This record gives sequence, C-alpha cells and structure tokens, in this order.
Amino acid sequence: MSAKVILYILIVYSFICWLIVRESGVYFQISILLEVFLLLALIVAAVTLPKENWKNVKTDLFYLFLVWFIISLLEVFNPAGANPIGWLKEIRTAAEYPLLSVVVGLAVFSTNKDLDKFLIIVVGLSTLAALDGFKQLHIGLSRGDVGFLQSGGAVTHVLWGRLRVFSFYSEAAQFGASQAHIGLLTLILALGPIHKKWKVMLLICSALMFYGMLISGTRGAMFALVPGAFFAILLSKKFKVLFFGGILAILFLCFLKFTTIGNQNYNIYRFRSALNPDDPSLNVRLSSQKVLKDYMSKIPFGGGLGVIGANGMEHNGDKFLSKVQPDSYWVKVWAMYGIVGFTIWIGMMMYILGKCCGIVWKIQDDGLRVKAIALTSGVAGIIFCSYGNEVINTMPTSFVIHFSLVFMYLMPKLDREITERKLLNQS
Repeated sequence: MSAKVILYILIVYSFICWLIVRESGVYFQISILLEVFLLLALIVAAVTLPKENWKNVKTDLFYLFLVWFIISLLEVFNPAGANPIGWLKEIRTAAEYPLLSVVVGLAVFSTNKDLDKFLIIVVGLSTLAALDGFKQLHIGLSRGDVGFLQSGGAVTHVLWGRLRVFSFYSEAAQFGASQAHIGLLTLILALGPIHKKWKVMLLICSALMFYGMLISGTRGAMFALVPGAFFAILLSKKFKVLFFGGILAILFLCFLKFTTIGNQNYNIYRFRSALNPDDPSLNVRLSSQKVLKDYMSKIPFGGGLGVIGANGMEHNGDKFLSKVQPDSYWVKVWAMYGIVGFTIWIGMMMYILGKCCGIVWKIQDDGLRVKAIALTSGVAGIIFCSYGNEVINTMPTSFVIHFSLVFMYLMPKLDREITERKLLNQS
C-alpha cells in the first residue's frame, strides 16, 4: 500500500471515526488510529519515495509548524505545573497532527490528480454528512445517535425540545462549521470553468451542505461562511465579482440583522442570533474572557497544554483554568500558551494565509486558480470561525485544513506543469 493511499484512508477515517465509535458501541481512543495512519504513511514514504520528493518539504510551512511543535514540547516544563498526561493528550491536536500532516503531505502529494482526489473525497463525504443530518432531523436517529444523546449529548444538542443536528461528527458545532467550510468551497468550485454536469452536481452538493449548516444550530458557522466568502470575492480580482459579491454579502447580513423574516423557523432564528450583541450565550463567553484576562496577565506563557477544556477537566481539575469553558480555539491557545504563545500562533496563521493569497494571485491556469481560491477561502473561514468554536483542532476539519495548506504550497509547481503541458500541445 502506497503512502498516498494511506493518506486518503486517513482523510476518510477522520470524517467517519465518530460514526464507527457510536454505531459499533466499542469506545476506543480515536486519536490512536489517526497517529497510526500518519506514522505508517511517514514510514512508507521514507522507504519508497525518492529524495527529490523530500525537497518539497523544505518550505516555510514546514518550518513554522516545526517551531510550533517545539514550543508545544517545551510547554511540558511550564512552571504553572499542568499535568503531563493532559499535555500528552493535547499536544496531538495542537501540534503533532499539523506537523506530521504537512511533512507527509508535502512529500507524498505531487500532481493535479492528487488535488482532485482530495477534493472529491472531502466534498463527497461532506455531502453524505449533510444527507445524514437530514435523516436525523426528518426521518429519525440511529441507535448510535440515541446512545450519544442519552450519555450526555442531549444537554447541548436538544435545546427547547429541538435537535441540533450533528450528523456523524463529534458534535453539532464541528458539523455546522465543517458544512459551512466545505459548502463554500464547493460553491466556489462550481463557479469555475468545468463541464455543466459537474457544475450542477457541485451546486446541489453545496446547497445540501448549507442546509446541513443551518440545521446544526451552530451560530459560529456564520464566521466560517462570511470571512471565507469575503476572501473568495477578494481573491477573484474581478471588479464585477467584487462589486456584486460585496453587495450580496451586505444584503445577507442586513437580512439577518435587521429583519425577522423566517424567525418562525427555529434554525433560522438561532442562526440569526449570532448577530445579536445581547445574546445571553455571547455575553457568557465575553464574561469568561474578561475573567481570563485578569488571570492571564500574571502568566504570559500560559497554564500549559491540557489545562483547559476536556483535558483540563479530566487531568487538571485542581487548576483555575480547568473550570473556565474556552468556547473558542483562540481562547484555548491563549490559556495554554499565554499571550506570548498566542501571538506566535496567530502570527503564523496570518502569515500562512497571506502567503496563500500571494500564491493564488500568481496562478496562471484558470481552473487551478479557482481550486486555489476555494482552498484559501476555506482556510480563512476556519481560522476566523475558530474564534467562536474549537474547530481547527478537531476532526475532520484539522486534516482538511492542513492538507489544503499542503496543496496550496504545491500550487506553483502544479501551475508550471499545466502551462508547460499547454505549450507542448500547442507546438
């Protein structure tokens, strides 16, 4: 089995891992299999790939994630004294998976066909997730879904007697944000220079995913959709698209902000509440951040990995930070790494996003440029959406984002190959 096939299996598994756990009733550490796939792909790549492939790894993307991984390793010595077990569990999603994904991805993926297969897998599985969400809401829950709700999931997924759809994801917030992310990506692909039948198919898939986003009841999904759409319009570099896209975006936000149309539909009402500054949920989050601000001013390097969130409650229950709900990956990074670490992390994200924008603007091939705009817009949406929810560090979004970055860094090479192929055909 090639390293490439192993990575495709990894992507599929990252989508369906929670489905396997719920429906089988066999609870195991999902992260273990993720690491097995990553390490197996790395070993197979090291044995089978020529040295030329490994030259592709030497990019600023790799070095940035390597630095972040080293910083995360050093957090085990954080004087705040977080439990090492919590650190060990947290470092996987915070730094290990991103680094390994980037290393193996840059070495293994190399062609436009690889990019197309990646997009087909991601769009296909996201569409299936939307259909499963439709089934949950309108047809009924599976045995595994019922078990999830009965074991505590109902507290956050059944509000006022209404189900927040979660499909086969870990929970509704991840489902909604992922649907917004891939729905927008799919819509952008549909607007590209492709055959009419594929265009229609992608538009249908995109519509299904936007419906999935709506029924998830995840208000934070809007912050994947709006910034992502803004970047897509900006990267198009077409005045008409900029003008009309900007007007549509403003009208959409005004529709949500200044009207009550559709409020009889609970999902629309909940989605609209994301723009309400008096929303109780928003005020609770702001109050928590205010409390954190005073506490964090004394620990510029944070409380250590695994001190907040699920790992904080399980392994660091004696720490103040474990009793604060982050409700945001930005806040989580700030709490774990301190203002110093957060500044480094957000600086990394902004640099990488800017680099991707620069790559998009230099691409000559129209079809490849559309794919690059779709990937970059998706990355932008998830980075900003992660301010409201833990999204960028959870499955499947984590792998989708980091492999998207891998393909973005491969774009100049793919563009040169397409241009050379066109010149050969002309001659």
